[in-house]
Amino acid sequence: MSKFAQRMTTMEKSATVIRNLFSTMNDPEIISFGGGAPAKEALPIDLVREITNEVMRTDKRGVEALQYGSVMGLPDLREVIVNDLLLPKGVKGNVDNVLITNGGLEPMNLVCQLYIDPGDVILVESPTFVQAVEIFEMFQARCIAVEMDDNGMIPEDLEAKIIKYKPKMVYVIPTFQNPTGRTLSLDRRQKIAELGSEYDVIILEDDPYRDIRYSGRDLLPIKAFDETGHTILANSFSKIFSPGSRLGYILASDEVTAKLFDAKTATNSHTSTLSQIICAEFFKRGYYPAHHKKICDLYRERRDVMIECIDKFFPKETKRIFPDGGLFTWAELPGGINTTELLVESTMNPDVKVSYVAGEGFFTEEGGMGRNCMRISFGGVTPEKIRIGAEKLGNLICTKVK
Repeated sequence: MSKFAQRMTTMEKSATVIRNLFSTMNDPEIISFGGGAPAKEALPIDLVREITNEVMRTDKRGVEALQYGSVMGLPDLREVIVNDLLLPKGVKGNVDNVLITNGGLEPMNLVCQLYIDPGDVILVESPTFVQAVEIFEMFQARCIAVEMDDNGMIPEDLEAKIIKYKPKMVYVIPTFQNPTGRTLSLDRRQKIAELGSEYDVIILEDDPYRDIRYSGRDLLPIKAFDETGHTILANSFSKIFSPGSRLGYILASDEVTAKLFDAKTATNSHTSTLSQIICAEFFKRGYYPAHHKKICDLYRERRDVMIECIDKFFPKETKRIFPDGGLFTWAELPGGINTTELLVESTMNPDVKVSYVAGEGFFTEEGGMGRNCMRISFGGVTPEKIRIGAEKLGNLICTKVK
């Protein structure tokens, strides 16, 4: 058989983590705190059916929906992004600078096509979103970790590593970060935008959880502080509308947008027109505000139940994050517990059957960083199952504390 490309070797570690993540998500016998999928109750099924039935006619938008579309995406969906999603968050965008993508992962792929050559350095948070690392490694980039605390990426460490490694790009998830649920503070957002401009480094701001805030104060995106076009904002409709629609977007400068157009045509020509039409109509018909309140109320309840259960059933020395939004929390366990080894028992033991994502896979550093940590997703699990699963998992963990 022909030899695989070198990129398949460079991405092997992160690809293994992703394979393991998906392996337990759809097992009906397991209570899964592993996946990052929205709650089934958060999917606007009836409204999508209504919209689809109305637009899928020859005298409506049926031909448009099934025909080739614009590379940049439908104008009315891009207007929704600029006016309904960006402007209220303090970002003044232009429709011509918005590119509709296939979900929230394609922006990382397209931006890498623009900037990354083999051996280039990308600075990432410690820990960071492992599927983004998988993409970066596919382009044979070197991912170097930047330290975090409870207020997100630490600008002083970021600047030191920009000077040391001369990266092409900084990748940051500022709001309800995956995997930790942390939020980057406002002053650090401004500082990171300034560092991108000062050192001529692209800041790739990946912000798919921003719009599911259900407590705390809204913060301006990093992009709002960008004065030189060095910050590229990526986002997704997966968490606020539907992951199955595979819709995301990028906001970038004129120069970057022109290159993104070319990369998009060489990748898949354009994003599904049918999905774009349904999503645009969902917003234009005024359905989003009530839907947004519904999902925020739903996730707030699940977060509160999960945090209550961690505090009640996990060892007392456990450290956990209290997120103001999003779908995840992050737990650091005491007693030298290896969560990768624990995961095998928690999923295989018939008295437990609970999954999560072991923390070590989210760190690009060597040396066992995150070995005693776990990402716990509460978004797709009912409060009743959260209580059952967290108690079983907590009881198992308590037996392992030395």
